[in-house]
Amino acid sequence: MEWLERCACVVQSGLFSDVFRRHSALLLACVTVGGSLVKEFWPLPDSYFNSKRNFLNVYFVKLSWGWTLSLLLPFIGLTNYIVTRSVPAVFRRIGTLLVGTIIWYVCTNFFMYVENATGSCYVSEMQPENKTEHGDKRECIKSGGFWVGFDISGHSFLLPYCVLMILEEAAILRDERFKKHGMKPLIHALVVSLGLLVSIWALMFFCTSIYFHTPWQKIFGTFFGILSWYITYRWWYLKTLSPGLPPSSPPGKSHRKAK
Repeated sequence: MEWLERCACVVQSGLFSDVFRRHSALLLACVTVGGSLVKEFWPLPDSYFNSKRNFLNVYFVKLSWGWTLSLLLPFIGLTNYIVTRSVPAVFRRIGTLLVGTIIWYVCTNFFMYVENATGSCYVSEMQPENKTEHGDKRECIKSGGFWVGFDISGHSFLLPYCVLMILEEAAILRDERFKKHGMKPLIHALVVSLGLLVSIWALMFFCTSIYFHTPWQKIFGTFFGILSWYITYRWWYLKTLSPGLPPSSPPGKSHRKAK
């Protein structure tokens, strides 16, 4: 399994490095702004990646929170138990996934509320000047109409949030105990899988920024994703009454324990 260990080392020294983690939020914000400028002023020709039916979008992005949970759950459980040897501590850290699920649910429903509250129903996408009497998106679409509202990009929200969350949880890998542990092959498999997932989320986030939505819809989506990460990992998780940060998190001002 040397190849798996080598792949895990590449992921850990690259995507999961402290340097990349510290600058990841800024990089994601730049992707949204830069991609939006490209879409507005230098639109790119159609490609496989601006088709909503492309493989990565259908089988990964549309299930992005499920994929993130399915890999972070065993990763957090296994790595935190190896470091802490405490089942209560493991369950406390797994609470981050419950918090993330609540954030995902609240934000996506808020986005749908905004779109419904700011929109109008039209006869078709090709006839935006002809409104209908339907004042609700579901009724509009059910009647064959086309709903136009301020559609905050769910992809621009969730993909950055998933990336930032994975990078934060990967901070535990700095602990030296993983290098000689008997579960090392499984840890390597999870690291490689999470690294692949981060790469897919980053790629599809980039495609969203250059192909879909208006600039403000993407900026607001990314803002909510980064804000959710900041409130949890940079503020609340520093407090005593919280799921807490991963053990062996990188030292620094933003990761100091709260007094």
